[in-house]
Amino acid sequence: MTRTLSNTRLLERALGDWMRARLPAPLTELVMFCLKMLWAGLFGGALLLGMIVTNRIWQSDWPIARYDALLIYAIALQVLFLTLRMESWREARVILLFHLTGTAMEIFKVNAGSWAYPGDGLIKLWNVPLYSGFMYASVGSFMARAIRLFDMRFTPYPQFWTTILLACAIYANFFAHHFLPDIRLALFAATVLLFLKTRIYFRIGANWYWMPLPLAAFLSSIFLWLAENIGTATKVWLYHGQSANDWVSLAKMGSWYLLLYVSFTTVTVVFRDALMREHTRP
Repeated sequence: MTRTLSNTRLLERALGDWMRARLPAPLTELVMFCLKMLWAGLFGGALLLGMIVTNRIWQSDWPIARYDALLIYAIALQVLFLTLRMESWREARVILLFHLTGTAMEIFKVNAGSWAYPGDGLIKLWNVPLYSGFMYASVGSFMARAIRLFDMRFTPYPQFWTTILLACAIYANFFAHHFLPDIRLALFAATVLLFLKTRIYFRIGANWYWMPLPLAAFLSSIFLWLAENIGTATKVWLYHGQSANDWVSLAKMGSWYLLLYVSFTTVTVVFRDALMREHTRP
């Protein structure tokens, strides 16, 4: 991981120096922020590109099904990222956790009728193509890479056991609301109450900035909702009663907002060193 960080910092410093010599300082910081965000989301962006391209070119009579090809593509991406040191083994562990928890939810939700994978594929588990786990893993990849790229610090951070408890309650509600009353409104309130004071400090060049954690989760849910619309438009999966030309319901943004807290807590299991119990400004 040290070499990965070193190479990344050298590239960022060279690019930052080049832009600072040509652009006003505020604009330089904004451009660097956007470039870092794009770099952090490289794995997820590559997956979306794979969905778009295969939707355009895939033929039903080809010897391999589209879902199986997407799985091979996702695994190849993961191997490439690790081989080129674009991703550390620490981040790969996060992706594995996401793959396991995401696949478990997919199996339940698909068989409960919430959404479906209409295409053919040999590598399916209870009607769920194993490729789907990488879509959840891409969220974990983005978070882990962003924490590293921006030197993020989360402060003041609640007691860790309370965040685990909240994440488990959110994850359980995604299953339980099919049989019991949906408690998502209480969970929305819990996320704000628990993380109301928590700031995300992040660095661009020599300057530090901060954002409230709940606001970051809300903004991220918007981008995930947009990405989900790309996924359904390419017919990788479809919600019950939805066609590929329909926009995903805005209500799903709330689901993504809650799922982001599960995702973030999963990442912090591996990245505990970014959490500060007391309010400490970098």
